[in-house]
Amino acid sequence: MEFSWAADQQHRYDSTLAEVTRFFTRTPPSPSSGTDPQTGPEPDGFSRESWRFLGGLGVLGACVPCEYGGQGLGALDTARVFEAVGRGCPDTGLAFAAAAHLFACLMPIVAFGSPAVRERVLPGLCSGELVAANAMTEAEAGSDTGSLRTTATRVPDGYLLNGTKTFVSNGPVADVLVVYATTDPEAGHWGTTGFVVDAHGAGVVAGEPFAKLGLDGCPAGTVEFRDCPVPESAVLGGPGQGAAVFQHSMGWERACLFALYVGLQERLVDECVAYARQRRQFGRRIAEFQSVSNRVVDMKIRLESARLLLYRTCWEMDQGGTSGLSAALSKLAVSEAALTTAVDAVRTFGGQGFRKGFGIESALRDSVAATLFSGTSDIQRQLVAIELGL
Repeated sequence: MEFSWAADQQHRYDSTLAEVTRFFTRTPPSPSSGTDPQTGPEPDGFSRESWRFLGGLGVLGACVPCEYGGQGLGALDTARVFEAVGRGCPDTGLAFAAAAHLFACLMPIVAFGSPAVRERVLPGLCSGELVAANAMTEAEAGSDTGSLRTTATRVPDGYLLNGTKTFVSNGPVADVLVVYATTDPEAGHWGTTGFVVDAHGAGVVAGEPFAKLGLDGCPAGTVEFRDCPVPESAVLGGPGQGAAVFQHSMGWERACLFALYVGLQERLVDECVAYARQRRQFGRRIAEFQSVSNRVVDMKIRLESARLLLYRTCWEMDQGGTSGLSAALSKLAVSEAALTTAVDAVRTFGGQGFRKGFGIESALRDSVAATLFSGTSDIQRQLVAIELGL
């Protein structure tokens, strides 16, 4: 087993962290300063300037083949890129938006899209000129993705989409949608088909952004399809392959997306160590109180344990495949560790951690979502139980 990084891998991590930290410690870009000349009004919390910065840095297309404008990285190297972003970027919502864009949208297009679709949308999606959103979840189909009510009806020149998606991350700002709809109601999971849809096309209506607990930099909302015409060439894979396409994207998400929460945890550990060293009470540094130092040690243990599980899952992907057990363990460990560590960070900072403006309370709010998306913690535990034969 090799636990060290090659020189190019370490340089990529260090340079990404340095560039992200530098960008976000200067005067913060205005989230919603009116109207973007290319895309129109943007929701509060989302910044096209920051998005294009991530595109220019290579983050948005990290694992996309070079021929389409990406970096062509494997899963482990891609995870390290997002780990650096999660550590250096105080806007975890933006980091999540970038990860959802890449893993839930671009990678299915890379693997299942037609050559024409790949050439048309991937360069702009990698550069940051375009934003992608994954439209799977519905009001009555959250964890149960086999119960989609959005339909795709055959017509002579393709399909007509009808239905409403919800919790569409990036939906209010999306230019490209990866949409899953039922093409054969009698076929269950085999009756679902994936499509690449122009978010500004006829019959597509994006709702207002939801007011959410956290991840403010990633606007989410509903997307409604009203007789939305989609050509045959927009099908991902083939009719009935939607479940396979979606599971492919979930493999990337569960392996790589949560690296940003590894980075977030590392930032919290660093900040708690620094604060405990300088904060004094009763004439002593609070680091000298064992209840405080033990808490920070537990944060470090959770971080390193979750990191190793995530790295192993990514390594397995790079070797040609990953088990459901590894992915479920990794996702569960990282997300639960992030939430618990964020709570411990608030406790370590005390009143300052409860106040806005210090970056601690926002880390807690942003971490709650990690236990919900890409399969809830309950779903991950069920997957682990199945793998164990329970």
